This record gives sequence, structure tokens and C-alpha cells, in this order.
Amino acid sequence: MRALREASALTGDSVARRASMSAGKLSKIENGRTLPTVQDVDLILSALGVSEAVKEQFLATARAEVTEATAWRLLRRMGPWKPQNTIKAIEAKTAALRLFQGQLIPGLLQTPEYATAVFSLPPALPDETRARTVAARLERQATLYEDGRSFRFVICEHVLRWLICEPAVMAVQLDRLVSLSRLPNVAIGVVPLTGRMPDFPMTCFSIHDDRLVIVETFHSEITTRDPRDIQTYVDTFERFADVALYGDDMRTLVEGIRDGFLPQQERR
Repeated sequence: MRALREASALTGDSVARRASMSAGKLSKIENGRTLPTVQDVDLILSALGVSEAVKEQFLATARAEVTEATAWRLLRRMGPWKPQNTIKAIEAKTAALRLFQGQLIPGLLQTPEYATAVFSLPPALPDETRARTVAARLERQATLYEDGRSFRFVICEHVLRWLICEPAVMAVQLDRLVSLSRLPNVAIGVVPLTGRMPDFPMTCFSIHDDRLVIVETFHSEITTRDPRDIQTYVDTFERFADVALYGDDMRTLVEGIRDGFLPQQERR
């Protein structure tokens, strides 16, 4: 867009005025320091007076950049451990991570046995592929111990009770949650079943600073960088976080659920 503006012989100030934005914002967009929304791109191109054909090309690119969806079947075809490496790279650039889970224990908090059980669910991975994928997931967890990072996890209580694996494995997994909750840069909240739900836990999602959100659905992984979408997920996260239990209250709840799994194992 900067090349288009320079070719039009218009100054940044004049284009910014026509596009109803500050010159500073336009400069950040032109220099790649701020990802524009589709609306921003439309306003700038209209200010430049480009043809409808050129405008549509740029708008199509902007839509793809702001929100993209990748089907799980395509990720599986690539090698399911590769998305773990991609997420690891994203997390490496994230100073503040907020993650909501209503389906399973977050990957950053999983034990090897629990992660193996997750990747054994349909469609189950071949043994070698599963082992490689679990290893890639566990490698991501080193970021929990890096300086300058903060992590906020909000998990629905029913996730802690679902038996996707042997009771003993669930008990060890819950012990790990209790242990990790004591890290100074990690906050783990549990939304109790006895409280009033602030919303429906329709999907799980992670918020990476205020720059992108990754959402998981049954058929795909969706990434959005649109500031309006990001704010929607921030607001949703905070609604659940406000009713979650933390600290000793959270640990008491989790330990009680853990203890409930132990007699089951003893009867086997």
C-alpha cells in the first residue's frame, strides 16, 4: 500500500485524512508494524482512488491475513507433530498467554501419559506418529519456566472429571495441575460446576498477547488477528476467569477430584 500511495503522489497526511485515521496509524500499517483490519484496507484504498479490481485483490489478501482456518485433516496429512512446532514458535513470541479450555487439559499442562491418551482418541494416530507428536507437545512446556512470560489458564471443572484415560493417569495429571499452579508466573483457574456459568464453553481458545487468537473447532484450527475478534475472546475469557477458583481454593477442588480417582484404580 505504501508503493501505491507513493505512485499516487499523495502524502501520508493527506491519505490518512481521507481514510479517517491518524498519520501515525497509516505509517505503522505501511511499515508492517500494525496489521490492518479489512476496514482499514478498504478506507486506505478508497482514499488512494484505486480501481475496484485492484481494491478487491488487496481486500482478499487482508481477509486471508486477518482470519484463516486450517482443517485438521490437512494438518494430519502434513504430520501432526508439525502444528505443535508451529504453536511452539507462536508461544515463543508471546509474553502473556491466556488460554480457555472446556474440552481437555491444556497442552502446556499435560503429563506425557495424558497427552498420549489425547492423541489415542479417534482418529487415533499410528504409534510412531503419536509418540513424535507427544514429544513435540511436551517440548513446548519449557516455556513455562522462561523469564518474562505469564500464563493464565481457565479450565472448566468437567474437564478434570472426564475419563479419557485410566483413573491413575487422571490422578497424576491433576497432581501436575496442582504443582504447576504454584509457579509464580502461572495462574490456573477452575470454573466450578456448582457456580453459575457466565457463558457457554463452545470452543477452546488461546489469546497471544493482544495480537492473535487461536480457536479450535471439530473440523479446523482458526487463527484470527482482527482486533474486534480478539476483543470478543478477551471479554469471553475474563467472564469465565471472574467465576473461576484460584490458589488454595482451586487446589482443594482439584485434589478432591484427584482423590476420587484413586479408589477407582484400587478396585481394578
